[in-house]
Amino acid sequence: MSAKDYRIEKDSMGELRVPADALYGAQTQRAVENFPLSGLTLPPPLIHALGRIKSACATVNWVLGLLGEAHANAIIKAADEVADGQHDDQFPVDIFQTGSGTSSNMNANEVIAHLASGYAGEAVHPNDHVNMGQSSNDVFPSAIHVAACLEINQQLLPALNHLAATIDARAEEHAETVKTGRTHLMDAMPITLGQELTAWAQQIRDNIYRIQASLTRLCRLPIGGTAVGTGINTLPDFGPRVCEVLSGTTRVTFRAMDNPFVGLASQDAVVEMSGQLRTLAVALMKIANDLRWMNSGPQAGLGEIALPALQPGSSIMPGKVNPVIPEAVAQICAQVMGNDGAITVAGQSGNFQLNVMWPMTAANLLQSIALLASGARVLADKAIAGFTVNTEAMREVLDRNPILVTALNTVIGYEKGAAIAKRALAEGRPLIEVAREETELDEDTLRRLLDPLRLTRGGLPDAESD
Repeated sequence: MSAKDYRIEKDSMGELRVPADALYGAQTQRAVENFPLSGLTLPPPLIHALGRIKSACATVNWVLGLLGEAHANAIIKAADEVADGQHDDQFPVDIFQTGSGTSSNMNANEVIAHLASGYAGEAVHPNDHVNMGQSSNDVFPSAIHVAACLEINQQLLPALNHLAATIDARAEEHAETVKTGRTHLMDAMPITLGQELTAWAQQIRDNIYRIQASLTRLCRLPIGGTAVGTGINTLPDFGPRVCEVLSGTTRVTFRAMDNPFVGLASQDAVVEMSGQLRTLAVALMKIANDLRWMNSGPQAGLGEIALPALQPGSSIMPGKVNPVIPEAVAQICAQVMGNDGAITVAGQSGNFQLNVMWPMTAANLLQSIALLASGARVLADKAIAGFTVNTEAMREVLDRNPILVTALNTVIGYEKGAAIAKRALAEGRPLIEVAREETELDEDTLRRLLDPLRLTRGGLPDAESD
């Protein structure tokens, strides 16, 4: 850099050249130079959460009489700008950094102090003023919790509710569309397409309930614990007051942890939430794979549905169209499962009073939330809402399904039913024809007992009455 491209900044370790137009200072620059590892920086929601926390802390320090009004107002203004995403480009530190996130906490302190000094017309110190009553060790895990809670409430849960509602609408539309059920990928008793879809919707809703239950623990913050959990250098009610301010500005209820030592030494709440996201990924992958199977063909596969044709599917085979949305969602799910594995390893990396894998954990958790939210919406809007149903193909397969003989078990017995099914399959004949020849049941009774729609409603068949 030429002299005009940089300025000299100073910290406790000495002088350092910092880009002339940077809002951050020496400690951030040291981290940039120390960690040229991935080129990946903190996710914006985490940066914004750091801004929210710094603003709330300044507010509480002002109320407690620990921070002057001019400094407090300037810090709040600057921190709110960070929270609003106005300075994301001023957070250049790599995700893979010091495990406590100290570099990024200092990055936030320096950016906010630089801005606040201009607003206050006097020096605002990144440690003495912006970081008052705080430590990286309670700020950074609190920021992870805040960012994740907000993204789940604002992005993921609305997307999942939209997906469930979209599935419900298609299920109602096909409440009496009968198809062959399958177990072990083999023909089984009939179900309706609507019943099949209601299972997907319930899976999504069950995941919503699990995530909401875990949010009650994720919304508890260790702020106020400072360096090791004892609350050194701050007042006992600092943490609860900060959580109260955050709750008012975010409309999400945050509470201080009863035992802040837990929040510094472990990531249990994050590991729990990541596990819920993994479970959601499992459910979404099951749905995506079902869609791919049902769409398979159009001639040599199941061909039960046709997903919307979104793009050409082959560079060599003209006219080929692939199930691109379910495939993309399945890849999202695989990534989320991998993220959970990394978060699980990180969760056990709490040595005594501090976990040392927070930045990577934060990045993986927030990526999982974002991917699942976008995946759920795309699956709903570009796959489930628009697929068409090939009722004729499903009916043809159903008519040839020898497993329908199961409905006669209570009338003719299992062994007799098995013999009829084998003969029908071997001769390639409709089951009802063979059953008429092999039993004393008349055709009307057989048609009633073997009616596919009737069989989707469960219960015991009765040869004498409906």
